[in-house]
Amino acid sequence: MKIVIMAGGKGSRLWPRSVEDRPKQFLALTSEETMLQMTYRRLARIVPPEQIYVVTAELYRALVLEQLPELNESRLILEPVQRDTGPCAALSALHFLRLEDDETLVMMPSDQHIPNILALYEAFCKAEAIAEASSAIVTLGIVPVRPETNYGYIQTAGDKGPEGARQVVSFLEKPDLETARQLVAKSDVFWNSGIIVWRPSTIAEAMEKHQPALWNALTEAGRQPEKVYASLPKISVDYAVLEKAGNLFTLPFRYEWEDMGSWASLERIREDDADSNGNILHGAVHAFESSHNIIFSEGRKTIVIGAEDLIIVSTAEGVLICHKSMEQNLKSIVQHVEKQGGGVG
Repeated sequence: MKIVIMAGGKGSRLWPRSVEDRPKQFLALTSEETMLQMTYRRLARIVPPEQIYVVTAELYRALVLEQLPELNESRLILEPVQRDTGPCAALSALHFLRLEDDETLVMMPSDQHIPNILALYEAFCKAEAIAEASSAIVTLGIVPVRPETNYGYIQTAGDKGPEGARQVVSFLEKPDLETARQLVAKSDVFWNSGIIVWRPSTIAEAMEKHQPALWNALTEAGRQPEKVYASLPKISVDYAVLEKAGNLFTLPFRYEWEDMGSWASLERIREDDADSNGNILHGAVHAFESSHNIIFSEGRKTIVIGAEDLIIVSTAEGVLICHKSMEQNLKSIVQHVEKQGGGVG
């Protein structure tokens, strides 16, 4: 199998720490290594490094090569501009098909916390067996451990298939809290990890069937995708093909997993670093009579008094003060401010 690390997103839900010029995958959020470095080096423990590829936007070429000096440029797949995971998957498939290489691909985000790398490898091997035996598409479904409103969910048929996988019935949008409580009580519902295992030829067939305009534009552009890429729709691979595919399975993954896409997820990962009042502090921060806050200061002294359940982030790009209960609105608000001309990095 080959592993393709997807590292092209903006990471708006971690603004102002994550901005377009240096989004979350290129930041050291939980250790001295960036999320991209941690992901690459964990994967290099389970597969040969020459089997690991990175797909990212041209904008981030230099950042990727700077952070992964061991990555040969031949294993860097570049999107001319950012167009979400649908075009990203299509471009990746074309890259390998042009090389007459139909070996199974594991496509996974660059910013996930998965400490049990051996369990992940075992899941990859099971998914690879399914993908190769039946030209199926296999996702990793995370067994939910709490009601979560920031993740999408996958509803399965319940019956176990090959390697313990479940046939996918539907994808469920990020739910409200009450719906999330109902979903996690079911044994046939999983979090959508965004990790997909399939062969390049399977991607091609799915794209031809469900996104013919997108696929035809890319194939006709040949080795010059920049001719058409900006005109492609911004569409996730879920919407583009997965929700429409009939040969889709989810393989349950029961180990620790976290999508490092929000301040709440960062708080969960760093809960052992909290002070006696439950505050997660980073930088020159002094908190008084304050509890259960996330306070991040980059380069300036920050004093917080009498705050509770807030996210307070100060960087050169801007300042965020947000109640934790409102964090799920951050991405849309950042996008709104951008559209209004109030640049947010």
